[in-house]
Amino acid sequence: MRLSGKRAFVTGGRQGIGKGIVDAFLEEGALVTACGRGERPAGYPAEWLTLDVADPEAVTAAAASIETLDILVNNAGVQVEKTVVESTDADWNHVMDTNARGVFNACRAFIPLMRDGGSIINIGSISGTVADPSMALYNASKAFVHGLTRSIAIDHGPGIRCNAICPGWIETGMLDAGFDLAREPAKAKADALQRHAVRRFGQPRDIAAMAVWLASDEAGFATGQLFTVDGGMTAASPLNPGLF
Repeated sequence: MRLSGKRAFVTGGRQGIGKGIVDAFLEEGALVTACGRGERPAGYPAEWLTLDVADPEAVTAAAASIETLDILVNNAGVQVEKTVVESTDADWNHVMDTNARGVFNACRAFIPLMRDGGSIINIGSISGTVADPSMALYNASKAFVHGLTRSIAIDHGPGIRCNAICPGWIETGMLDAGFDLAREPAKAKADALQRHAVRRFGQPRDIAAMAVWLASDEAGFATGQLFTVDGGMTAASPLNPGLF
């Protein structure tokens, strides 16, 4: 029970990585509130707030309803599968409002509530370091998250630690949407799988395990860092290991 008695707030907690983190935090004894744009899912195991993190006034109101906080996880995110020249102003607003401004809104609102020893965990991406094709805005938004993570760690330590988890290909709806961009989706997916040293794609629980550690007192010396959890994919050279 590494998080016993700690209060956590998780954005984008309905499904995928967010739901995996919520479940793992509850198993470790945390008191968890999650949020998303929709209504509370049936049978949801944690407290729920209907909240759009892109709305600064709504985020401020949500923070006002919580007295103190130990853990903030900024997971809410969207993607648009387009290049720069294909992207519209509406695409920019859709991606940046959630992925970039949403993280900023939550950090600005919740940092004043965080107790000494608090932990902020931003969900970045390997796409913020190495670019996935035809996802220009998503790549850029995650690079913003990485930079903001470092700034928060410097500006708000030692009382608050701030780190980012950078997932690779995790089996959520976003994974298939990415491969659907390929000329031959099945071939592209098989090639990507071969490039993983562990020979599998990630699961939400893989990211949740890192989140639990970063939220716990065990990670007391970890701050301002980007933790890549991608099954070894970005460790490889451009050569296809399946040919050697």
